[in-house]
Amino acid sequence: MGFLGILEDKHLQHVPATVVLSEEDHQRTEATATLKHGTGRNSDIILIPQPSEDPNDPLNWSSAKKLTIISIISLGSILYAAVLAPLLSPALVVIAMDFNKDVGDITVISGYMLLVTAASGPFVSACSRKWGKRAILIISSFFGLIGTIIGSATNSYNGLLAGRIIQGGSVSAFESLVISMIGDLFFVHQRGYFMTLIQFILGAASNFSAIIVGPIATNLGWKYLFHILNAFAALECILLILFVPETTYIRDHRYDIDELSNDNLADLAAAEKRHADGGSAKNGSDNIVKLETGASISPASRPKKTFVQELALFNGTFSDDNLLQLIIAPFAVCTNLAVLWFVIVTGGLTAFFVAQSYDMAQIFMAPPYLLSAAGVGYLSIGPFIGGLLGAVLLGATLDPIIKWCAKNNGGVYEPEYRLLGMIPSIFTGIGLVVFGYMCENHYSYYATATFHGMDLFGIVCAAISCSAYAIDSFRDMSSEIFIVNMVFKNLLFYGFSYFVNDWTAKKGPGEVFYVFGGIGFAMTLTAVPFFFWGKRYRSFWHRHNLLEKWGIRTHAEV
Repeated sequence: MGFLGILEDKHLQHVPATVVLSEEDHQRTEATATLKHGTGRNSDIILIPQPSEDPNDPLNWSSAKKLTIISIISLGSILYAAVLAPLLSPALVVIAMDFNKDVGDITVISGYMLLVTAASGPFVSACSRKWGKRAILIISSFFGLIGTIIGSATNSYNGLLAGRIIQGGSVSAFESLVISMIGDLFFVHQRGYFMTLIQFILGAASNFSAIIVGPIATNLGWKYLFHILNAFAALECILLILFVPETTYIRDHRYDIDELSNDNLADLAAAEKRHADGGSAKNGSDNIVKLETGASISPASRPKKTFVQELALFNGTFSDDNLLQLIIAPFAVCTNLAVLWFVIVTGGLTAFFVAQSYDMAQIFMAPPYLLSAAGVGYLSIGPFIGGLLGAVLLGATLDPIIKWCAKNNGGVYEPEYRLLGMIPSIFTGIGLVVFGYMCENHYSYYATATFHGMDLFGIVCAAISCSAYAIDSFRDMSSEIFIVNMVFKNLLFYGFSYFVNDWTAKKGPGEVFYVFGGIGFAMTLTAVPFFFWGKRYRSFWHRHNLLEKWGIRTHAEV
């Protein structure tokens, strides 16, 4: 039994994703001593995955370049994944009055946008696997820009619907691919912070936008929401083209020591030493040839791409599989029960929060509250603060916790340690239930906003810890995992847009959020078996990988 009760596997000598993270507390060997390590206070940390000697390997890029890339795609996530969906929420009643429609009809407009987002997900996944993430991100950003321009110019219900549908084509990539890019750019011991950043954007930043868009809709008119967004969407397109190169990279699979059942550290260390000594393959042994590219060029000998070369929209193909296989892959990964659990729990909890946003105008613009669109927008301060606190908590503790756990586990890291971040997510159910009770009984909107913030605090903690667990446990499937997660979430959002407002009007907010809160409690508790039995399941999946049996590959190997 491992540290904190994680059950050991009896079938594999080395379970994929279980890795030596802290050499200081592990039996030092010649193999681990010659592998690449972190610097400074992380000098005892073995870099996982191991970067190749190729200067074009994203793991070898400078910290400044990585931070620039993550900042730009984070801006894209704010604009498209965080802002677009709730963009009209505080102004639903105002827009309904302008077009002489029911509030439900305006809510469905955003629902159609989310439906397009979900439907485009498998194609985004397939194309990103085939041709890389850069082209997909740029194309997606142009969809967002064109849809925003249409929204700013329209004067009709159908025109607004068209603009929102086109905007929907931009969301998928910025809600899913950006998360898998964390695995492209950063090592295991660094991912918690950046996962926190992206999940904060996806889960909480939308509330800050609601604080802004409410007053804009009230004082300038709802069309100014699109006018202002145009400038930021155009800026994002330019930044993506100039400063976000392709992060998909095919390195020899033996460098990915977190994905292997036989890590071959001694073999890898010998190859690393040979590359450092000049990259010559004098003995011509088979194991050396396998560590070279298809062109048999030492990674250390490859020229670094110039700035102009990195501007290329397409950088060749990264998979030999046909598009149909790649389109099916996001759904096929759900045969992995841990992946299916991640998709259902994070998607379901997030959907409950989105249902609250659908109800906000309906509840708080009616008696006894009688708030304006701006007032409804200001209520998002509560969940924004709650989401921020959740992100700060896990951002400050998640990576240190897994390092501490690894040290107490003899230097060995288990991805299940990420699930310790699920503990605060118990506040999700509490927040939903109390929010429903207070709205039902007309408590002060300061009180309702506090518990609205509490449930988002829990949701952000759940999303960060579960996402980090998924990417560390099954990094080879990360693109497909986050695509299918995005598809599931947006289908839920679309479905909820049809009945949540009517359900709330007929039964009251109490019943609605009691149900959501109860399910939220149950979802949180399902993390327990995956914490204790997760390692055994990773072993089982490696030995009975259905994707391999079906000929569906999610990892390109040289």
